[in-house]
Amino acid sequence: MVDIAENGRTWLLSGPGSSYALHLTEADELLHLHWGARIQLADAEELSTRALPGYWAFESPLDGREEYPVEGGPRFVRPSLSVRTEERRGTEWAFEAYETEAGADGDELRLRFRDDGILITLHYRMRGDVVERWVTVGNEGHARVELLRADPAAWTLPDREGWRLSQLHGRWAAESRLTSAPLTYGEKVIGSRRGHTSHQHLPWVALDTDATEERGEVWGCALGWSGSWRIAVAQLPDARVQITGGAGYDDSGLLMLAEGESYTSPVFAGLWTDGGFGGASRAWHAYQRAYIIPDADRDRPVLFNSWEATTFDISEEQQATLARRAAAIGIELFVVDDGWFGKRTSDRAGLGDWTPNLDRFPKGLKPLADYVHALGMQFGIWVEPEMVNPDSDLYRAHPDWVQYQEGRKRTELRNQLVLNLAREDVQEYLWEQLDTLLSSAPIDYVKWDFNRCFTDAGWPGEPYPQRLWVDHVRGLYALLDRIRAAHPDVAIESCSGGGGRIDLGIMSRTDEVWTSDNTDPLDRLAIQHGFSQIHPARVMSAWVTDSPNHQLNGRVSSLRFRFVSSMAGALGVGGDLSRWTEEELAEAGRWVELYKEIRPLVQRGDQFRLRPPAGGLSAVQYTLGGETVVLAWLQAQSYGEPAPALRLQGLDPTASYECRETGEVYRGAVLLHHGLRTGLKGDLDASVIRLRRI
Repeated sequence: MVDIAENGRTWLLSGPGSSYALHLTEADELLHLHWGARIQLADAEELSTRALPGYWAFESPLDGREEYPVEGGPRFVRPSLSVRTEERRGTEWAFEAYETEAGADGDELRLRFRDDGILITLHYRMRGDVVERWVTVGNEGHARVELLRADPAAWTLPDREGWRLSQLHGRWAAESRLTSAPLTYGEKVIGSRRGHTSHQHLPWVALDTDATEERGEVWGCALGWSGSWRIAVAQLPDARVQITGGAGYDDSGLLMLAEGESYTSPVFAGLWTDGGFGGASRAWHAYQRAYIIPDADRDRPVLFNSWEATTFDISEEQQATLARRAAAIGIELFVVDDGWFGKRTSDRAGLGDWTPNLDRFPKGLKPLADYVHALGMQFGIWVEPEMVNPDSDLYRAHPDWVQYQEGRKRTELRNQLVLNLAREDVQEYLWEQLDTLLSSAPIDYVKWDFNRCFTDAGWPGEPYPQRLWVDHVRGLYALLDRIRAAHPDVAIESCSGGGGRIDLGIMSRTDEVWTSDNTDPLDRLAIQHGFSQIHPARVMSAWVTDSPNHQLNGRVSSLRFRFVSSMAGALGVGGDLSRWTEEELAEAGRWVELYKEIRPLVQRGDQFRLRPPAGGLSAVQYTLGGETVVLAWLQAQSYGEPAPALRLQGLDPTASYECRETGEVYRGAVLLHHGLRTGLKGDLDASVIRLRRI
């Protein structure tokens, strides 16, 4: 809902529990008024009457108070907008008009400004308690306008003392690690210079002063962009805090706009809650299920992926054998991973040639896909369309299609180069290849991988080669949109060597994400805990693989612990089923059956993090309607130390709940004894507890 003052210069956006207000002065200074608990328009108008402090030689009253700081004039903070024409650099805008547009997904407010032939439109939309912001910049009067930076938003926080900044950091196989630290004066900058979202940081931050998991005010921001990006959190000299962020990792240039062209930034979304970090997470999850994730009301199937069982050494007969074993334990989606195409017998060849290897699949993929369907499962494949091996028919035909710098060595990581997806001919080639592939066989699912960063982001012959950084991502989005429109029943998983491309932008075009290449069930608890701060379990692909964990650490863990760890997301199996014993297969079948029973709660329910994975006992709860399920893990324990009970959240304190595992009946606030073994030292155990309202 958008409320507008009679003078047309104060605007108030309100959701169920929060409000966001801004005001335009008579001098066309756009000021931030409020972001927090719900207020009325009269409150916003009263806030707008408070005068700015005066100017003096070394300070600006606009810094930390402007809604969208531009470059130029009496401003010293990091600008959200930086443009350059042939005549000058910077912006001196004048307000032109505002517009509102009602929509089923929320009303949109547009504020339009103009500066010497440059049209700047700030967009606002409230979805639930999430404020979406983005900007459009159009060139309407210059031969060219260079966009050095065009951030979607700047977020201004209220005056508080003792701010604490939370973020998600990591590296390959150790993604999404949550860390919090006091905010100090100056700027804290996170981002990616790698051409994709990256394993090192997720584009999300949260700030608080004294919040706990279920209590206290939390402000959070998340960027919907799948390329290089930057978020800067600044505590200014007067202690005010402002957050800026957007596409691009520095100010070297985004795009060059010819006359008549425009640029629309990605969305930068913000959320306030007084329900602590857990309340913030549940609000983010609900927002994504309602507005971001395609077909979020459909639960993700239990999948089997063949990679760890076979790596590159695959054949149709071998895959069929694995498919029979997968079907027998209740798997619903069978995925053939790398190695089915071109001359792909290792990671040194074949990328770019997206046709079946006829030595391995003599009649293409259709016979295997038909066989998998006959077993009652869906069929999926792995692809990596944005990459090419030098040893491929594609590269031999079009070596100019990759990113490279003239006169420099082409850097090969994982024996591959990055295709320049900013080129329309590359986009068209990939569309033809993938459309033909998806039309050649009944394929239900595509695992879309991206296994290296940008290193030689050049484009010889292009007048403004910097645009590659933005236009590669826009080309990716256009290709995904085109595929989804032509093949609406094909689900897509976003993968980037694990969690290297996870953000709201890619999630709006895919059905789930590969969280990490690390499938060790104990390591995954911390990864999944961090992931849940912003993203829901519905999109979090999680596999059960073999023990000992052969990929990373050699840790031994029970099938029970591995399954309960993976059941916290979209369950998959990636172990070598041909080596599992009959007893293991039978146990796996029971876990898959149990997961299908609790799947609606895990994938669509409200999540409560009962205890973080910091050693000892950790647990997570999911609630939907009158049903609740708790997944609990005992990571380590000293002899004689009892495992603590779990106090559940989000239940009706006047109702009674029956535990399906024990038959016990609980009333009101539930203090649950989870049944995990005690008196162990260094052992791993896990349990699933289900309750229903009676």
